[in-house]
Amino acid sequence: MDSQNEANKIHLSDLKPKMHFVGKVTKLELFGAFVDIGAEQPGLVHISKLMHGHVNRIQDVIKEGQKVDVWVQKVDPESGRIELTMIKPITLPWKNIKPGVKLSGKIVRLENFGAFIDIGAERPGLVHVSEMSSDYVNNPAEIVNIGDKVDVVVLDLDRKKRQIRLSMKQFEEKEQSEALLQEDEIVPTAMELALRQALNQTDTETNRPTKKTTSSRKQSPDELEDIFSRTLKQRMKNTASSEK
Repeated sequence: MDSQNEANKIHLSDLKPKMHFVGKVTKLELFGAFVDIGAEQPGLVHISKLMHGHVNRIQDVIKEGQKVDVWVQKVDPESGRIELTMIKPITLPWKNIKPGVKLSGKIVRLENFGAFIDIGAERPGLVHVSEMSSDYVNNPAEIVNIGDKVDVVVLDLDRKKRQIRLSMKQFEEKEQSEALLQEDEIVPTAMELALRQALNQTDTETNRPTKKTTSSRKQSPDELEDIFSRTLKQRMKNTASSEK
């Protein structure tokens, strides 16, 4: 290997726990597999870190030359040892999972009754088919596929059973409700305030009772337009003066 490729290698001192790499399996042993992640030397994935559950033979899980997703578990620069894992680290602890919390995740499994979504917790959460859309859904595969990224909200969880119930439908409803609240809280501009006052004043002057005289008459559309215009200009003038 030439000096330029050596210089491009990742130093062990730059590796940190939970860093993610796509590496190539270079060698299989009874106790684990060595994976090249572009560092100064390959890292070791112990047989117990290949996947959840018991593994009898490494060859049943991976092969030499295969590209795999790995995460740094531990690094010892002095001994030059890199410990890797193919089990994705937990990024969302149970204490941070509460009803109403909005999350993003990836669909990892589809069943007739719903979809399992990886949200970074110890286990994937379940979106029941009835919580996937406000419209009727006969089969989850009609609207989502494995690998799709989706937004969800936590409905509830059972910490004892390690079960998480999620909803795609209520996430959308919650987003729409929050958007409406933000619209209601928008402060009107000076132009809008002036327009409102002009309209109110025009209505008042139009509906105000007047003394009966021999020359009494209704205001013409041109007169109403003039009242509106003068009121609007005066309101804008007063607003501009107050803002100086």
